[in-house]
Amino acid sequence: MKKNFPLLLCIAMLVASCNQDAPITSYRTIEGKTMGTYYKVTYRDSLGRDFFKPVDSLLIAINNEISTYLPKSTISLFNQSDSIFRLGMQFTQYVECVADPSKCGRVKNVHFFKNYLAAKVANQRTRQAFDPTVMPLVNYWGFGYTPHKPVEKTDSLKVDSLLQYVGFQKVEVVDSGRIAYLRKSSPGVQLDFGGTGQGYGIDEIAVFLELHGIKNYLVDIGGESRARGKNPQGEWWTIGINTPKPDAELTDFTRVVRLENRSVSTSGSYRNFYEVNGKKYSHFIDPRTGFPKQSNLLSASVFGTDCLTPDALATGFMVLGLDEAYDLATQLEGVEALFIYSDEQGNLQVKYTPGVEKMLVE
Repeated sequence: MKKNFPLLLCIAMLVASCNQDAPITSYRTIEGKTMGTYYKVTYRDSLGRDFFKPVDSLLIAINNEISTYLPKSTISLFNQSDSIFRLGMQFTQYVECVADPSKCGRVKNVHFFKNYLAAKVANQRTRQAFDPTVMPLVNYWGFGYTPHKPVEKTDSLKVDSLLQYVGFQKVEVVDSGRIAYLRKSSPGVQLDFGGTGQGYGIDEIAVFLELHGIKNYLVDIGGESRARGKNPQGEWWTIGINTPKPDAELTDFTRVVRLENRSVSTSGSYRNFYEVNGKKYSHFIDPRTGFPKQSNLLSASVFGTDCLTPDALATGFMVLGLDEAYDLATQLEGVEALFIYSDEQGNLQVKYTPGVEKMLVE
């Protein structure tokens, strides 16, 4: 469930407000590469501090725990394990760290464990449509950490054989009292945090900034964003939602949305896919069938307070499809969503939950 190339592009308002709350010179921007894409952090700091090194180091530490592309990462070691994987600390230490980031200290594999917990919640909230144990199938279909190779001829028996390793109930936490473990039902069970990693990284950077007294910032990783306070023009931060077409420019927006202390994550099927014999195969693998999802839903943008939750939900919504995703989005507390889909004539249409209306910029 790896996220594709940026689906959003953060944009600053072009016209300055007549009631600016800060001079533009008090804002700094740091940027770099992470998780196969870019990151960009813009923040206001009257002390003029440069947070590049600690932010970059934080992202490296996260990647070293949750990237399936690093053979020695925590998640790779878990995927290579037989049945029991030692997390390295007492279970109570993980619980305290999740509740209070200041208590994380030197807790081992904490980024891995937090992603596991978040993925478990998302799995339940999306009716199992979001499932990080789909990793073996992601690899089979050519979208995972193994060499990317399109499936020329579908082998239903192979898909069925891989489905035996899929299901979040196949991974559970074991608290021995002295040290915590993850236990999987079979050596073939693997995890993929591609559906939570970017949102998690954004939230961790935000926590770092806020601990250093930063109240106005925009954190962007690969087009997913978390905004607090105002931009350099004294306005709410705004983002553009890309038009979901393979040939669309990154500045081609279907909608522009105002983020009033909100986060947003978008997943889409229109960039990361391949075509064989005229049939398109999306990177969204349905854990219930084992096959790439076939749907008229082109992108799902999910809004929330944190960014990790929208990140996971956006992936789950793409698996559910338009009608079921919209129905679920209207029921989830604290969540709004905007869906772009193709109608029967092939025209782009937009559908969103009621709370999105006030966020739209004319």
